Amino acid sequence: MNTTNTGLVEIYKSSQTVFNIPGLALIWKATDPKLIKSRINYYVKTGKILSPRNGIYAKDNFDPMELATKIYTPSYVSLDTVLRKAGVIFQYSTQITVISYVSRHLVIGDLQIAYRKIKPDILLNLTEIQNVGNYYTASPERAFLDSLYLQGPIHFDNLNPLNWNTCRKLANIYKNKNLLKLVDAYARHHKT
Repeated sequence: MNTTNTGLVEIYKSSQTVFNIPGLALIWKATDPKLIKSRINYYVKTGKILSPRNGIYAKDNFDPMELATKIYTPSYVSLDTVLRKAGVIFQYSTQITVISYVSRHLVIGDLQIAYRKIKPDILLNLTEIQNVGNYYTASPERAFLDSLYLQGPIHFDNLNPLNWNTCRKLANIYKNKNLLKLVDAYARHHKT
């Protein structure tokens, strides 16, 4: 790691907008955690980098989705956030919903993030999870199934965006017979 300004330049050259200490170590090719912490704390104190949460650092134009998925990892954006974007639900909300290994609700400035816990074998299965740059997000089908798995039968405004063959295949990763029945029931209801 070179001079103070070089470290900052390397951060701003990165496509990432949110960082932790291990991520900064990779960017700076540094191995001394104390030096990394000292350098990033200097950037925070001088207002060049934000620290929205302890151990998390961000550029001033950070991506809220990237922040949400870097606080608890592994995690991916899912549920209402994905379903709203896909047009499956219409209710407006600015809250970001994330699947992770913990259930938590965080407020960071104006940003609200809801984490929902799911079994590790489901969380770590990347089927229908897409890398969209610096974070992961569920496909609409995966978000639909995550919702049914975690909440049971609920109302969806528009099921047209969903691919039912994908939903049926994907339902097997949850290893839950009731979920398979629910998917079939929603598919039948959608066709009528």
